[in-house]
Amino acid sequence: MEKQNLRTKLANVMKECHYIQKTGKNNFHGYNYVTSADVLDKVNTALLNNGIITTVIPALLDFREVTTAKGNVEKHATVQVDVTLHDIHSNDTLTLSGIGSGQDTGDKAIMKAETAAIKYAYMLSLCIATGDDPEADERTDQNTAIKPSQPSMAIKESKANQPEVPKSKLVKALSTEPKAPTKAKPTVDDNHHCEECGCDISDNVSKYSLKYYGLPLCMDCQKRAARTA
Repeated sequence: MEKQNLRTKLANVMKECHYIQKTGKNNFHGYNYVTSADVLDKVNTALLNNGIITTVIPALLDFREVTTAKGNVEKHATVQVDVTLHDIHSNDTLTLSGIGSGQDTGDKAIMKAETAAIKYAYMLSLCIATGDDPEADERTDQNTAIKPSQPSMAIKESKANQPEVPKSKLVKALSTEPKAPTKAKPTVDDNHHCEECGCDISDNVSKYSLKYYGLPLCMDCQKRAARTA
């Protein structure tokens, strides 16, 4: 029997894990999702069947307190994990990377972030399909679409009752009206602000994003970029 290298074994793993069904249910927001337990169970089974073991090294990228809409203070953590695959039949190794965030009122924020990071490291690296398509989120498109504002009836009636001003007088009035002095825009460190949404990002998050995406992106924008890649 021909000896398989790590790349051949990984191809077999990808075939065995090409699709994972959603068994999780978020009752509050009303959507289904793939659980971390389902991902780890299927991926670990496929890896062991092909003679591959793993080691995981986590790194805390960001940890802060956040205030919820109800005024509660919770812990929010962002973690990067490096999952190294080891072929037990050779010295071949391959490292997968993933990032994840977790939020909790107690001490579980980091553990939630680690679990999410491992889950997405496998899902993105092994191209696991779940039926999701971020570009098919019509609700987000509807919520963010800019609708042209319609003038109220009061404004329309007010304009109709106003006498028409000759164009020459209007131009003269505008030209003589004093203009407010323009203020110089403050200089911003672009590497510590998300290129997409403009929010502040930590130094570790910025370095990670520049390394893997070529742009300074926050964690949410990195996830969207990874899903649409």
